[in-house]
Parts: sequence; C-alpha cells; structure tokens
Amino acid sequence: MNEETEQIRVDRYSRQIRFAPFGKEGQARLRASHVLVVGAGALGSSIAETLVRAGVGTLTMVDRDYVEWSNLQRQQLYTENDAIHRLPKAIAAAQRLREINSECRIHVSVMDARANELEQLCQDVQLIMDATDNFETRLIVNDLSYKYRIPWIYGGCVGSSGVSFTFRPGATPCLNCLLGHIPLGGDTCDVNGILPQAVQMVTSHQTMEAMKWLAGQEHMLRDNMISFDVWRNEQVAFRVDKAKKEDCPTCGGSPDYPYLSAANVEKSEVLCGRDTVQIRPASTKQLELRLLAERLNQLDDGTATLTPYMVIYQNQHHRLVIFADGRALIHGTSDLAEARSIYHKFVGG
Repeated sequence: MNEETEQIRVDRYSRQIRFAPFGKEGQARLRASHVLVVGAGALGSSIAETLVRAGVGTLTMVDRDYVEWSNLQRQQLYTENDAIHRLPKAIAAAQRLREINSECRIHVSVMDARANELEQLCQDVQLIMDATDNFETRLIVNDLSYKYRIPWIYGGCVGSSGVSFTFRPGATPCLNCLLGHIPLGGDTCDVNGILPQAVQMVTSHQTMEAMKWLAGQEHMLRDNMISFDVWRNEQVAFRVDKAKKEDCPTCGGSPDYPYLSAANVEKSEVLCGRDTVQIRPASTKQLELRLLAERLNQLDDGTATLTPYMVIYQNQHHRLVIFADGRALIHGTSDLAEARSIYHKFVGG
C-alpha cells in the first residue's frame, strides 16, 4: 500500500479514530473483523451500511426476498430501479455497499437461510447481526451462536417501537431462556405498520454494540435489554440475567441445540407485512428457470417472466416468484394450505 492510499484511509475513518475509546486500535480490529448479517430488509440494510461505512473488513449478508415498492419507505439501500426490476435484496445491497466502500469484502447469498445454510456461513465470523422478521430464524441463530460461541445482536421493531439485546455465550441468557419471560413481540408490521425512525433507532443500538464488541471493548457492552417507543417518547431498559435456565437446551449444562435439528423439513410461513406465503422445499432443488418459464407460459391462465434470478408467474388470482433453489413466494394468499397447493400445482413436488 502506498503512502497516498494509507492517508486516504486515515482521513476516511478519522472522525471515529479521534474518539479516544475507539481509536486506531479499534479501527484496526474492525478492519480485521467478519460480520454476518441475517436479512437485508429494513434492519439489515441499515446495519450493513453503517458497518461498511465504519470500515468493517468483511461483511456477509443473506436474504431470501426481492425489492418491492413498499420497501423503499424504510429500507435505505434500495432505489426505485431496484423495485422496478424486482432485484433480490442481497444483490442490490451488495452493489450499493461496494460503491460505498470498495475496501470492504462483501459476500451475499440469495436464499432462505435456515440451519444448514447459516451453520456454513457462520464458521469464520466474529459477530452475527439479527435482521430477520421471525423468531423461527432467530432461534436458529441463537442455537448457532451458543454452539459456536459467537455473540449475536438481536433487534426487532414494529409500529413505532423497537427492542434490542446483545446475546453473549457464557455471559448472558440465550433467547431460548428469555422466551416465555420477556414479551418480545407478537404484533406484525402488516397489522401495525412501521415507521422508519423506529428502524433507525433499533439499528443504532445494534451497530453501536457491534462496534464495541469488534473493537475489543466488551466491558462497554450494555447488560440490559432496551425497549422504546419513538412515537410515545418512551424508553425502558431492564435486566434479563434472572431469566437464565440451567436446563436450557441451548445454553444449559447439557445443550442439544433443538432448533438445528429440523433443517430438512419443508417450511411454509406467512411473511411479515404481506399477503404472501413462502414455501421452502425439504431439500434444495436446482431448477432450470428457463425451462420452468417456458412450461408456465404454456398454461392458459397466466404469464411467466424470466429474470436472471427468478421466474415470476402472474395469473388472475396469484403471483408466484420462484427461485432456482426451489423456494417460492406465493403472493395473494396468507393461507398456508392454499399456498402449498399452488406451489405443488405450478412448481411440482
């Protein structure tokens, strides 16, 4: 590296280096770090942008979805052009993040990250950032975190409220302990909506904790779970250490990590904020998207559009978005049985 390039780097991060508790050592540690971000929606896009601008060395992001118009209100990495072309969020995010910081190594995967996939992705990371919209995935992340001793930072928001906590194996109870003790949420954004300011507040807490951990400042991490409502001007922090269960199957004396054992079961789930069901086959497929599009276009009641990443099939009642791994989004229904029937009708078993 020449002298000019090094000076550019120093100038780029000078404002956070001048913050004495972080300093040059914190910046060097951050540059040597690898962070996994699970989800590229509202939380994920904000988390990724903040960490990449700060100078994280490697960032891996995984997401199953594509950009829609309703995302643009709060998902800050995406543009109208991304929505027009229904670009997968992970692909659109990677393009934008590389423009922001060419020094950061960006790895993305367009897939529904379940236990098997996430176990492979977390092997060489120092931190996992939660940017998901469901507790099933979070419990998988939780099991992987405590199995491999990798901290993860939880974040969730709906309406004008949000919550965040840093889970640290060996130091804090796990999410499995907290469920049943702490009201972590039951509302969804399809019922309550969501304000972008709530998203930004959650990710501010998440990324601040991430910067502390990656800079080697573990003693500065927040011990409390924080919950707030930006509309009602309310905020509360509360301890969760008493929720620890000695017989917890994830972080107790004899863990068996229960949420890692059902990876090969077909999953159907209603997506947050959408009249949509995702179908994930029991085993990963390798669909020939071109042939699938040709086959669907032979039907009388709909039209199939082929893109480099998916086939979009639209008929009078539903829209199917089918990915090469066999996963599909069934738009126009929230009925799981109906969605599975539609999937098997148009995609096959």
